[in-house]
Amino acid sequence: MISSAGGTDDVATLFLPDGQYLVPTERARGPWSPLALHGGPVAALAARAAERHVGGDELQLARITLELVRPVPLAPLRLSTAMVKPGRKAQLLDTVVEADGVEVAWSRALRIRRASEDQRAEPTVPEDDAPEPPDKVASTPFMADGPRAFHNEGMEMRYVQGRPNVPGPATVWFRLRCPVVVGEEPTPWQRVAAAADFGNGVASELAFDSSVFINPDLTISVHRPPVGEWVCLDARTRFGTPGIGAAESALWDVEGRIGRSVQSLVVEP
Repeated sequence: MISSAGGTDDVATLFLPDGQYLVPTERARGPWSPLALHGGPVAALAARAAERHVGGDELQLARITLELVRPVPLAPLRLSTAMVKPGRKAQLLDTVVEADGVEVAWSRALRIRRASEDQRAEPTVPEDDAPEPPDKVASTPFMADGPRAFHNEGMEMRYVQGRPNVPGPATVWFRLRCPVVVGEEPTPWQRVAAAADFGNGVASELAFDSSVFINPDLTISVHRPPVGEWVCLDARTRFGTPGIGAAESALWDVEGRIGRSVQSLVVEP
């Protein structure tokens, strides 16, 4: 088996396949610990697992909920997926992510049957103003001085509103800099899953050097897959009961609104 510490970090990818395992590179690392992964690469793997499970070409992924039951280590991961609710119109798939035989994340994916084009429903109210397109804004480094990680080497960011390390809402375009798994073109769902976990970070209301605000979950609801390489998050964080918060993001691509993501937050000094 490939060791995540041996010979993988010069490969421009988030994960390398090794038999039944997927081995993370440093580009998948998160901001909270050098030994743990960012939630975005884990969410992208969950989307990949759901997409690869048989179920019929007429069904499309509509929602993924990821439960990060413990820090996902920088170690070989094994994913297993099973259909827990079959159906012609809607299906549920569960994926378990294991590291060293320990379950570190669970996900549940909802697939819904696509209808014919003549059944397309038109919105009854206009969409909110779309963000400025990514080709009109500059690339913005995010925590660039830290160790190699997903937020500074795996993902390109372009801020439309807000700024890195400045508390408050933010609107940011995201584009993967490398494949999720080497040799594979990222799918639209993998792109949106990888980006959606950033809402908590880019729209933080607290400083990284004084507070911890970790999301133990991520829910992504998409009414159509994104078009192109870019995914935009219009993100905001709110706090309620002491110790509890939530980050909400409206999701866009270059053609319009595609869905929403929500993260619960554990907030500590």
